[in-house]
Amino acid sequence: MEITDFSAPELDVYARLTENQLRFRDEPEKAMFIAESPLVIGRALDGGYEPISILVDTHQAQHQVASVLARCPDIPVYTAHIDVLKQLTGFPLTRGLLCAMRRPKPAQAEALCRGKRRIAVLENVMNPTNVGAIFRSAAALNMDAVLLTPGCADPLYRRASRVSMGTVFQVPWAYIEGDYLARLHAMGFATAAMALTDDSLSIRDPRLAGEEKLAVILGTEGEGLAPETVQGATYTVKIPMSHGVDSLNVAAASAVAFWELGSR
Repeated sequence: MEITDFSAPELDVYARLTENQLRFRDEPEKAMFIAESPLVIGRALDGGYEPISILVDTHQAQHQVASVLARCPDIPVYTAHIDVLKQLTGFPLTRGLLCAMRRPKPAQAEALCRGKRRIAVLENVMNPTNVGAIFRSAAALNMDAVLLTPGCADPLYRRASRVSMGTVFQVPWAYIEGDYLARLHAMGFATAAMALTDDSLSIRDPRLAGEEKLAVILGTEGEGLAPETVQGATYTVKIPMSHGVDSLNVAAASAVAFWELGSR
């Protein structure tokens, strides 16, 4: 179906609902998210996520998005000229394809971590670009799962999933609330808080690699981890620096930490 009018109701989910509104917190069974680009949508489909509708640039429908469309034969496909799509608030349609998808039922942290050896924990990482980049590193560098505190950006935000290259649909993840250190310790995980303190261990310390189950905890830009997290963790860990640099961006730090400490 071709859309020629920006006010068409079929565009509501793409143009007039914010990502927070798409979550339908009062009616979670209706919750949705938007995935962008053939690669990201393809990985979501591979992960079992349910498509609802597709919006595609008219000029793209018969080219690089054809393989995605072929996998969704029974859902509405809306096409529109780029001039209409440019009116969509907040983004340029850079990959030619958007897909509204059903948000899955949230996973429970303890069930998700069962049988896992190496997990990443994100504490109040609010930037969706950083969340997406951390997921990409977690997928590439042998982390078995990701847990997020409620203050983190949503991994299913369009920007986060796009930056992750769709790995948010490949790496198991869940939110963890309350005294999450106690919950991790009860699950048998040693905890490694990434923080610069006087007694921080080097990330190369053999005690870290020797832990059977290890949770690597990363904090938000600027403020880092909460003091109680640093104090309560099994280890406080730092990445050795040179040339007077004191720290890395959290996404860059995650890649170093996951490479050094991930499952082998």
